[in-house]
Amino acid sequence: MASLTEKFPVHTLFLETPPSNNQTLDIIPPRVKEIWEEWNIRGLILFSLSLQTFLILCAPLRKRTSRKLPIFLLWSAYLLADWTASFIVGLISNNNDDSSNKKKSDANQELLAFWAPFLLLHLGGPDTITAFALEDNALWLRHLIGLIFQVVATVYIFIQTIPQNNLWVPSTLMFLAGIIKYAERTRALYLASLGSFRSSMLKEPDPGPDYAKLMEEFSCKETAHLPTRIDLVEEPNKEWSPFTSTVKQGTLSELEVVQYAFLYFNKFKGLIVDLIFSFKERNESRDFFLARTPIDALKIIEVELNFIYEVLFTKLVVLHNKYGWFFRFVSVSSVITALILFTHLDKTDLDKIDVRITYSLLIGALVLELISIFMTVFSDWTVASLKKDDSNVATIFKHFLRLKGLRLSEHNKPPFSGCKKLDTPRIVRRWRESVSQFNLISYCLCERIPMDDLRNRSFCCGCNLAWKKLIRWFRDAKVVVVDYLGAKEFLDDWKYVSRQPVFEDHWGFIFREMQDKSKAAESAQVTEAICSSRGSYALKSMELNSNADVDELISYIDDVAFDESVMLWHIATELCFRDEQNTNADNKTHTPPEFSKLLSDYMLYLLVMLPSMMSTVAGLGEIRFRDTCAEAKKFFDRRGLECSSNEDTNRRACREILGVNIKAKPVTVKGDKSKSVLFDAAILAKKLREFKEEKWEIMSKVWIEMLGYAASHCRPDQHAQQVSKGGELITLVWLLMAHFGLGEQFQITEGHARAKLIVDK
Repeated sequence: MASLTEKFPVHTLFLETPPSNNQTLDIIPPRVKEIWEEWNIRGLILFSLSLQTFLILCAPLRKRTSRKLPIFLLWSAYLLADWTASFIVGLISNNNDDSSNKKKSDANQELLAFWAPFLLLHLGGPDTITAFALEDNALWLRHLIGLIFQVVATVYIFIQTIPQNNLWVPSTLMFLAGIIKYAERTRALYLASLGSFRSSMLKEPDPGPDYAKLMEEFSCKETAHLPTRIDLVEEPNKEWSPFTSTVKQGTLSELEVVQYAFLYFNKFKGLIVDLIFSFKERNESRDFFLARTPIDALKIIEVELNFIYEVLFTKLVVLHNKYGWFFRFVSVSSVITALILFTHLDKTDLDKIDVRITYSLLIGALVLELISIFMTVFSDWTVASLKKDDSNVATIFKHFLRLKGLRLSEHNKPPFSGCKKLDTPRIVRRWRESVSQFNLISYCLCERIPMDDLRNRSFCCGCNLAWKKLIRWFRDAKVVVVDYLGAKEFLDDWKYVSRQPVFEDHWGFIFREMQDKSKAAESAQVTEAICSSRGSYALKSMELNSNADVDELISYIDDVAFDESVMLWHIATELCFRDEQNTNADNKTHTPPEFSKLLSDYMLYLLVMLPSMMSTVAGLGEIRFRDTCAEAKKFFDRRGLECSSNEDTNRRACREILGVNIKAKPVTVKGDKSKSVLFDAAILAKKLREFKEEKWEIMSKVWIEMLGYAASHCRPDQHAQQVSKGGELITLVWLLMAHFGLGEQFQITEGHARAKLIVDK
């Protein structure tokens, strides 16, 4: 009987002995391995230095842009910086442990040990970015533990080179500088974590006047049958501020803008963590901002946002005190001394390339420290601490503030030609100075495959059907791939979101509307009613010449969810805007229609592209948006509209929607399974047309009130998060409303009262 190997010779392949080591096939060529072993530490440590340089110079740009690509690059550099430094520490430690490695001299091993403290310096990160998002601040304990482990690893590398290490003095100095930098970052993260941020602003517990003692005395007097009564005397105000004792009149200088902004930042930074405020604080702020011009108010709020950004995402709050300056002096002195000592060191036994890399690390560390000091000295924090406006130091900072100050320029592109826009140079902006635009009609026109165009093709019925199926399959496959990769939001932002500058007239209109509401809000009840209104307060307070029924418009605000109201008014605004273009194509449209459209597109952008800012008020926003888009695409396909978002196509699309017979409400025809509001918005648009020219005033006031409602009901941490992504107009409105006393955070109506027992004779 034949053996199994004879019967099935193929099985002998599994019984053969493996080839010897010199017969193995190397996947990685030996030359590549040699290059990696020689340059892995060198290349990565230079890459780490490059990342630090990129971050310190470019990190401030993220408060000036909302574009996905630059933010993605900064996020990648932020993550790579920590990973690279930690990885190099491991490589150096492994290199020193490898006793078989004879390629490097003892002197070069000492030089590698000298490089390890630089990685602590890099792990400390630049002063311009400690956290990329608010969630990073909550991980301060992880960074503290990381600090301990990295210090232990660096000490271990250093000990391995003792006692023959000739670089132990500069290594110790760089080790000290690295610990200081890493500790500064950990401290900054801890202070910026929302829990610590809230705790730092809580005052001493306030039990109030001794009620029990007073009532005991009152009971004793009553028992003695003495005619006793309690009189309340208002507690005298012990707090005094040179800024709020008298309201500043007139235009503010750039220096005063920063100082007032710092004052109100310290007073209202509790907004970020939902702290409550007294009506005394509200009235002081309200009186001050009622006396301001719209541009001065905008300047103050811009600087306040900058302070919020620097507190939450940079090291400035750690550096701007006597301890911060002291440790920074120690850090810089250590780097300079280490550089001098290394310069005078005998380097004959050292590799020339390693010496050059070491000089690059030392000079790079010193240059980065000097850049950080320059940025810290010329920051808004330093300006806010100046005591005298007429000193020589103040004069220097006044010139510097003029370079950073808000600037206006004339816009030369239609439809806003001739309007003045915010146009501060991007490198010194405190926020991005633009509003994002997203339009539902344009989006639906572009996001379609023109299936009706296939009818014009000269295919037979079978081929035509196959071609349609192929295109549908391609469309569905593209959607699946894009959704699977999570790239739809990125692509939509790139393709369909545009940016418009913020115009002086538009900000002035928002400011005056909030100013009028603030003047009307004389009591807590009226303030609550104004802040809870989503457009109906503006409609009820308007004096209209038209005989049209305003109550029908109010039903499209108060009787629907907020997200539904936003979509209804957005589509209605677009329909009215395009309808006016259709009927007056040769006439130049004036500012109010353009302003209503700008706010309309901005509010839909917030609802669709930034739902986190509308999460507390949005409701079924995403479902409603998807259903409305599906109905719009289906309608446009049936009407044979081309896949384009040009002006002519938009006008024709809006004309087709308005041309539909809408005598019956859509819900009575379709039911309520679909949440689409396309033709409900068409009904609203036709009702708005009844108001003729007044419809634009109505829409602008409704949109401002909707913007204010969304701003005051958005979670404060989301406002703070957006400060690091270019900032949003809604956040500026949120701060403006708080300074005008419009919000639910003012809940302390009366302070302490001094109670006196009065015994009548």
